[in-house]
Amino acid sequence: MRGSLSFLAAATALTLVASPAFGQEQDLTVLPPPPTDYQPKATSWGEPDFRGGWPIDHLNGRTPLQRDPKHGNRALLTDEEFAEREEMVEQLARRYENEDESGRMGIGHWAEVAAANRRTSWITSPANGRLPEYTPEGQRLSNEMRSTWRQNQPFDWVSDFDSWDRCITRGLPASMFPFMYNNGMRIFQSPGLVALQMEMVHETRIIPTDGRPGIPTQILNWMGESRGHWENGNTLVVVTTNFKPGPSATNIGTTGSPPANDTPVSEQARMTERFTMTGPDSIVYEFTWEDPVIFTEPWGARLDWMRDDDFGIFEYACHEGNVQIRNYINASRAERAQAAQGSGAQ
Repeated sequence: MRGSLSFLAAATALTLVASPAFGQEQDLTVLPPPPTDYQPKATSWGEPDFRGGWPIDHLNGRTPLQRDPKHGNRALLTDEEFAEREEMVEQLARRYENEDESGRMGIGHWAEVAAANRRTSWITSPANGRLPEYTPEGQRLSNEMRSTWRQNQPFDWVSDFDSWDRCITRGLPASMFPFMYNNGMRIFQSPGLVALQMEMVHETRIIPTDGRPGIPTQILNWMGESRGHWENGNTLVVVTTNFKPGPSATNIGTTGSPPANDTPVSEQARMTERFTMTGPDSIVYEFTWEDPVIFTEPWGARLDWMRDDDFGIFEYACHEGNVQIRNYINASRAERAQAAQGSGAQ
C-alpha cells in the first residue's frame, strides 16, 4: 500500500542500499561522486538500454528542495540530524496511515511516504543548496503569478489558477522532483527515441536521440522541446528549450520549496539533464536550469533513481468533473461579498 508503514519499511531497505557508509571520516560537504564505469546492456539496435520502471517514490522522505541556511555548504546530514529526520518521516507516515484526533481516516491509501535520506537539499548548485536570487524581471513575474498555493488570494477566473491547479501540466523541472503521490516514471525506447512517461498529470516526454534538428524557436510547449544524445555508453544527455511560460519551475510541496508555486519560467529557459546508469538498477539523474530572465545564475539538482519495474502507474484523475475551479471562484466571491457586507454594516 502506498504511503503505509509497510511501504516505509521497504523504502528504508532501498535507501540503506543506496546510501554511502557514514563514519567519522565521511565528508559531509559534498555528495559522493557517481560511479562512471558501469556499462549497461545494449538494445537490439545498439543504444544503451534504460528501459523500465524508475519511480521516484523512494525519494519522498522530506528532503527539501532548498537547503536550510544553517547547513551552509554541507550536502549531507550528520548522524544526529539524520535521526531527527527519520523521526519526522515516521510521524508523517503514521499520520497518513491512521485516523487523526477528529476520527478522519489517514491518506495512506494514496500518499507515498519514503524513508529519510541524508541529503540536506535536492539542489546541488549553487554550493549553498539554495535557489539563486531573482532578477528584477523575475521578481516582477513571480509577483504576478496566481495559484491555489498562494495564501489569501482571491479567485475570479481561471487565470487565478496555475497550470497544475488546472490539471494541464506540472512543468519542468518541477515534474522531475518527488511529490506526496503519483511518483511513477517509466522509460521506453525505440531506435533514435526515448520516451519518459510520468504518472503525475499523465504526461510523456518525447526525446529524439537521432540527431534531428530542433523545432523553430517560435513553437513553445509546456514541457519544452527536448533533444538527446548518448555519451560514454552509459549516459543520456538531454537539452530542452522552447518552454511555454506558465508553470512554476519549482513546486515539490516540501519544506524548503517556494510554497506558492510562483517560480516563473521564461522563453529563454534551458534545461540540460544527464541520466547516468550506475548499475543495473540505478541511475544518477542531474540537471542544470538556466533562465537568465528569471534567475541571476543557473541552478541544478541531483537525484538518485532506483529501478522498480513492479511500480503500478494509475490514471491521473484531476478536479473531478471540472467543478473544483468553479467552486473555488464561487466560494471566493461569496466570502468577499460577505466581508464587504459586514464592513458596510459597521
